[in-house]
Order: sequence, then structure tokens, then C-alpha cells
Amino acid sequence: MEQVRLGIIGIGGMGTEHAKGILAGNIPEIRLTAVADVRESRLEYARDHFPEDVRRFSDGRELIDSGCCDAVLIATPHYFHPDFVIYALQHGVHALSEKPAGVYTSRVREMNEIAKKSDKVFAIMFNQRTNCVYRKLHEMIQSGELGAMKRMNWIITDWYRTQAYYDAAGWKATWAGEGGGVLLNQCPHQLDLLQWLCGMPKKVRAFCQEAKWHDIEVEDDVTAYLEFENGATGVFVTTTGDAPGTNRLELTFEMGKIVCEGDQLIFDRLKENERIFCKTCREGFKKPETERIIIETDGMNEQHTGVMKAFAGRILRGEPLIAEGTEGIRGLTLSNAMYLSSWLQETVEIPFDEELFLRELNKRRATSKMKEDTGIVFDTAGTY
Repeated sequence: MEQVRLGIIGIGGMGTEHAKGILAGNIPEIRLTAVADVRESRLEYARDHFPEDVRRFSDGRELIDSGCCDAVLIATPHYFHPDFVIYALQHGVHALSEKPAGVYTSRVREMNEIAKKSDKVFAIMFNQRTNCVYRKLHEMIQSGELGAMKRMNWIITDWYRTQAYYDAAGWKATWAGEGGGVLLNQCPHQLDLLQWLCGMPKKVRAFCQEAKWHDIEVEDDVTAYLEFENGATGVFVTTTGDAPGTNRLELTFEMGKIVCEGDQLIFDRLKENERIFCKTCREGFKKPETERIIIETDGMNEQHTGVMKAFAGRILRGEPLIAEGTEGIRGLTLSNAMYLSSWLQETVEIPFDEELFLRELNKRRATSKMKEDTGIVFDTAGTY
């Protein structure tokens, strides 16, 4: 096999952008052979804008069963991600899922167990892991040169969205259709990076404000406090209601502070481990000597293209993925814990009671109301 024959299930905003990238030749080892969508309007779009040899299906399972694809990319509403991954893997087709891995961890855990028994490739679209800044930061943390983490603060408020964005699709920003708001739609990237860089916290206390800035059911403003196993603490702040917004990650370690902002890594490196300095210095107000360094990176940031190239490379040659599909449960664990903490108005320990989470989610799904959508499909290029 020289090329992977790929089908895309769900050709809304993201699915369409992925199709365009493949058709433009950005991923030479992938060939688009089919698309599927339950909406006739999107199938008509595919007929008018995609080559004639790209087959169209009204059901993703029919696409998988057709035999015209070696792999599928799943870009449906969130609840269906595990369903299509499971169906693909059980029918001998490789799977690449858009984020998030699902809506609730118990279902994703079932998906992961099936994936572990499959000989097919399962990947997830954590394209922010291709960013040179986060890759370099991950490398520095893993090397041990920074010492133990003491504190993390991430303010990620540049996910601004208008009311028109939420009104475009009836399932968006509803508990029954999407399963959540900013934590489940925009922030799976940051929640994945948070655990990838810092590890999983052991406790979460979150405040998720629903419909604060938009006419929606779900949360569009979140502030969360985290506690880690080694005693480090963290704060995570996000919203889709701030303009212009901020994306600033600040991590404090025993050997200094790193700020990630504006595609730069700024390292205020201590000349001595702060813990040792604190215990041995005989002057009450003296601070450790500090040297500011702008960390160099390789400058590469392929985003979605990089994830798909790696996906094809794993299928064709057994090369590493950007993110194994089974890793998607980690960031989802964080968002589920934040929701549960906010709903119960108490601190939640990880691992939490997954059955309790699902019961609480289902309460909200039971009263959820789908909207009549506008049918607009926005161009998502460059937004993630």
C-alpha cells in the first residue's frame, strides 16, 4: 500500500477542512475516497466541491462497510466519536478521531478496551502536540532539568465565539447534542496538554458558569483549581466570551519559571534550586539569582496536517503517532471532573465516580432542547 484510502465521517466545519487539506495534496500518503454525513445539504456540498470519485454516504457505518476505505477520520458531534471508532476497529478499519474522545469517560473507557484488542491503528486529533513550543516544553520537563513543578497557571480565554457560531448547528452548545461547552469543544487541546506537560491532578474544584455570555445551555466560562500528587497547585481559566482574550501558560519549577505566550518560551532560570536556596540562605529578603533565556525551538508546527501524516506513517510503516487514541481519556477525565465538581459544588478527587457523573449528565440531557440551526458551516481554517 502506497497511500491510505481515507473516509471522513462528518463533513461540517472541521471535516470539510480536513477534506480540503487532503485534496490539496497536503498529506501525500492519504487519498480521500469517501465522505459521510446525515445531512443531505452536506452531501450536496460534497457532490459540488469534491472530485467525482469521492463516494458519498448518508451513514458512517455504510461508509465503513463499503470497503472503499482503509481508515476513517471521525468528525461528527462528540457523542458519536466512540461509536464510530468502535465500529471501525471492529470491522477492520483504522480510526482517527477528532477531539474530544467522547463526552463521558465510562464510554471512552469501553472504546479504549476495544482498541487495545484491535490490530488497527487508533489515533486522536491532538494537533496542539505538534506545536514546537509545547514539544520543547515537554522535552524540558521530561529531562528533569527543571526540577519538580510547584505551580501552574493557564489562562486560555482567546476562544472567542459569537452567538452566530452557536446558532449554526442545532446540536451545538446543548447537553443532549454536544455534551458540554468550552471544556468539551475548544479546550480538549489545553486539557490534553495540561496533563501531557504537568501530569494528572489528584483533586479538582471548578466553577462552570452556564450561558454567562451566550444564549446556550452549557458552560462558556470556567475557573478551576487543581491539586497535584506532589503538592503542586494549579489554576485553569477559560471562556468563549472574552475579546481579545489571552493564552498564557505559566509553570513554576524548583529551577525557575517558564512562561509560554505568543509562540515564545521565556525561561527565568535560577542559578540554584529554590528549595536548597530557601533552606541554606542566611539573608531573609534575598532572592536566588536569575537568568532570563528565550528558549529556541525547531519552529515546526504542522497542526492537523502533522497528525494525519503521522497517522498515515503508522499505518504504512509503523511509525509513531502524535497521540495514541487511547490517550484521549486523560483530558476528558479532567473536563468530566470539572463538570462534576461544579455540579456538586464540591472538590472532586480523581479518579471520580463515573456512574455518578453520567447520572448528573443525563439529568441535563433529559431537559436539553435542540435548536433549529441556521445551516451555516463556518470556515475553521486557522482557528485551532
